[in-house]
This record gives sequence, structure tokens and C-alpha cells, in this order.
Amino acid sequence: MIAALTKISGNAPTRIWHTETNLPGCDLIVIPGGFSHGDYLRSGAIAARAPVMQAVRQAASKGTRILGVCNGFQTLTESALLPGALMRNAGLTFVCKEVKLEIANADNPFTAGYKKGEVIRCPVAHHDGNYFADPKTLKSLEDNDQVAFRYAEGTNPNGSLNDIAGIFNKAGNVLGMMPHPENLVEPEHSGTDGRRLFEGAMNLLSKEAA
Repeated sequence: MIAALTKISGNAPTRIWHTETNLPGCDLIVIPGGFSHGDYLRSGAIAARAPVMQAVRQAASKGTRILGVCNGFQTLTESALLPGALMRNAGLTFVCKEVKLEIANADNPFTAGYKKGEVIRCPVAHHDGNYFADPKTLKSLEDNDQVAFRYAEGTNPNGSLNDIAGIFNKAGNVLGMMPHPENLVEPEHSGTDGRRLFEGAMNLLSKEAA
């Protein structure tokens, strides 16, 4: 994630340790993937209670853009910054492969570089990526156009409801997604389908791309 942000923006991002209680002024906060605290208890549950997350909540309430990828998505749901939960994959196994993502909402800075309905490539690597929400929450997500990405062309790797791969909060400044766009941002990755997400998040989209 750090390499992708540096490559795209030209500047290395500031790294913040989870015990910090303050955040520097920033335009984008990224909670990366991985296995925070060994994924003990539930994936993201301990990370959601880290001291730094209070500052993340405050930043989110002020409109700062927040991106959580994989374990970061799990942390955002455990922090109640996003609705729903990420459960064990339907096949009860870790999945690591490439999937297809459909852009469900392109009317957001994170996704402005794409077209609604466009299908892109993106890798996944997770054991607990099965998105679940109760019927009322799921209806609210759909009605409010909060679904950002869906698994497309039968590539849903985990059983997520409505093929949901990523969602926004109601305000639209917080995005959580299970796939890893940072792993597909330069030709050496065999493609650049993930690059436009970061360019949008950092206001780096060209007028032609937008």
C-alpha cells in the first residue's frame, strides 16, 4: 500500500502507529490489509479498538476520506464507520486469486475515474471476506447507492450478499473494500486497473479520465 501511494502521488505517506492518539492534517487516511493483531477474536475487532481509531472516527466525521482495504475494511465495520460485517468465507478457506469487479457507483471521488457498470480486474487475498448485513441494512445500502463495487461475472470468491465487494458510508467519504487495488497500479503488476481509485482519492485524476 505504501509503495502504491508513493508511486502514484510522488510522495511517501506518513506512517501512523496504532497507539497514536492524534493524526496529522491529511487528505486521505488508508487502513491497509494484513492480519492486525493476528486476527484474534474477529478480523479487525482488536484494531477497531486501537487508540488511533478515535482520531480516525473524528476525521471521518469531518469529511476526511478514509479507505480501508481487506483487513482495513474489516476494521471499519468493527469500528461502526461502515455498516455490516465480514464473516468467514462461504467455502471456509483462504482465497488468493484475481476477480472481476463491477463499478456499482461512479459518482464518488474514489470511483470517479471509472464508468458505472465498467468491469475491472482486481486481486483478493482473505479468509473473512463474506460481506453480511441484515435485510434492513442491505436495503438501505442499495437504496442509498452505497455499494461501490460488486464481484462480477461469477467471480464472487466468498459468498458476499448481493456480490458486494466494497461499500461507502452514507456521506460517501469512507470506502471499505475486500479486493486489493494497490496490487494492480502499474504495468509491472500486469495491469493498472486499481490506479484510478487512488488517483480519485487523492484528486489526481486527469480531466480526460474523469
